[in-house]
Amino acid sequence: MKTNVVAHRDFRIATIDARLYSSFLEHLGRAIYGGIYEPGHPTADEDGFRRDVLDLVRELDTPYCRYPGGNFVSAYNWEDGVGPRSERPVRLDLAWRTREGNQIGVNEFVDWCKKANTKPMLAVNLGSRGLDAARNFLEYCNHPGGTYWSDLRRKHGWSNPHDVKLWCLGNEMDGPWQVGHKSAYEYGRLADETAKAMRGFDKSLELVVCGSSNSDMKTYPQWEAEVLDQCYDSADYISLHMYFANREKNTLNYLARATKLDRYITTIGGVIDYIKAKKRSKKTIGISFDEWNVWYHSNQQDKEILARDEWPDAPHLLEDIYNFEDVLQVGGILNTFIRRSDRVRIACIAQLVNVIAPIMTEDGGAAWRQTIYYPFYYASRYGRGSALQLVVDGPTYDSDEENEVPYLDVSAVHSEDGRSLTFFAVNRHPDKALDLDVRLEGFGGARLIEQVEMTHGDLEAVNTARRPETVVPTQVESAKIEDGRVRAALKPLSYNVIRLSV
Repeated sequence: MKTNVVAHRDFRIATIDARLYSSFLEHLGRAIYGGIYEPGHPTADEDGFRRDVLDLVRELDTPYCRYPGGNFVSAYNWEDGVGPRSERPVRLDLAWRTREGNQIGVNEFVDWCKKANTKPMLAVNLGSRGLDAARNFLEYCNHPGGTYWSDLRRKHGWSNPHDVKLWCLGNEMDGPWQVGHKSAYEYGRLADETAKAMRGFDKSLELVVCGSSNSDMKTYPQWEAEVLDQCYDSADYISLHMYFANREKNTLNYLARATKLDRYITTIGGVIDYIKAKKRSKKTIGISFDEWNVWYHSNQQDKEILARDEWPDAPHLLEDIYNFEDVLQVGGILNTFIRRSDRVRIACIAQLVNVIAPIMTEDGGAAWRQTIYYPFYYASRYGRGSALQLVVDGPTYDSDEENEVPYLDVSAVHSEDGRSLTFFAVNRHPDKALDLDVRLEGFGGARLIEQVEMTHGDLEAVNTARRPETVVPTQVESAKIEDGRVRAALKPLSYNVIRLSV
C-alpha cells in the first residue's frame, strides 16, 4: 500500500511550544514516595531523591512538571507540606483513600525540579479551599521576603523565592467525583476572582483554568463556554484531559481514538473563538492538555485496592504496565498535539513515574523505561520547532470511532535552527507495510540522518525490571532520499522516526 505526502517548508501550522512535552506528578500511589523520593535507596542522593529516576527524567527533557494534583489537590492544604518534616501532619487523602505523610511538599518538589532540569507548574486547591489559600501559597512561593508567608519560607530553609510562573486554578472541577465540585458558573466566578488576586501580586503569571475532564462529560462543551464567559479576561489557558483504553481488544478501534482527541481540541478551539468574539477580545486563550495518557491496564487492580477498608501509605495504584500496542497509541497522541500545536500550547503526560507513567521503579530496586517512554522521548527531543501542514493521500479504514481513518498517522517538525526535518509516523495497518513517498518542497539537499523503528511481533509485549529492553527502538535503513523525495517502507503496526538534514 502506498501513501503520498507533501511537505513544504513554508506550509507551517505553528511554532511548537516546548511545554507540549511537559509532565505531571501527583501525590498518588507511588509517584512521589517510591517514585522520585526514596531515602535509603542505593541511588538516593542527600535529599532522598532517586538518582536513577532523575537520570531517566532528564533524558526525557520535559520542560515543566505539574504538581501536586490531580484529584489530590482538591482537598490538599499546602501548609501541611512545609516546615520541619517531624512536625508535618499525616492526613487522609479523600481522592485516593490513602494516608499522606507530607514528607514531600512544595519546597522539596521545587528542589527536585531543579535536579531534573524541569520547572514547576503548581496547582492551587479550589475545591475545599479558595482564593485566600491560593494567594497565600503564591506569596509563600514567590515573594522575596519581609512578609509573613515569605519569611515563613525563609525560616523553613529556602531563602530565595521559587518564582513559579505557571499555575493551575484547581483540577477537574466539572467532575462530580471531585472534592468541592462546582457548577460551571460557580467555578468560573471563583477562578476569575482567584486569578485577579494572583495577578494583583504578579501580572506576569500564566494561569490555567479547568475545562472538561473528558469529552464524554454531560456538561461538555457548555462547561468551557460558561467558565470562559466568566473568566476569559483573567485566564491564559483552559485545561483539557483525556485517557485512552482498549478494553474490547480491538487494535484498529483503539488507534482510531486519536481522532476523538482531534475533535476534542477542534471543538474547544471553537468555543474559545466564540467567547473571544463575544468579549470583543484581542487575546486568544490557549489549550493546556495537562493530563493525557493510556489508562486501563490497572483498572481492576485499582478497584480491589480502593475497595479495601484501609488507608494505606503509597499503595500500588494506577500502575499500568504498558505494552507495544500502547507505543502506537502514544505516538498517535503526540502526532495529534504536534498537528494541533496552534491550539495546544502545553501538554502533560500523566504521570511521570509509576502512576500511569513512562518510568517504573521497584521499591529498593531498579528503575526502567516502559514501552511508551520512547515515543515521548523522540517527540520531546526532535519535535521542537515549526509544525508543518502535510498533505497526505493514502488508504483509510472505518472504525467505531470515526470513518476514513488514515492508516498512516504522521506529523513533521522543522527544527528551530532550520537544519533538520523530522517525520513521526505510525503505520496502523495490522498486516500490511506502507510504502511512504514524501515529496520535499523547499528542502533542497536533504540528507538522511537516521531512521528509528519500533515494532514487535507481540502487541502485548512489555518491558519489566528483569527484561527492560523487550520493546525498544532500533536503527533501520529502509528510508532513501531520491529526486527530492523520501521513500521508506513502514512495517505493519510500527512507530517510526525519520530525521533529515536540510
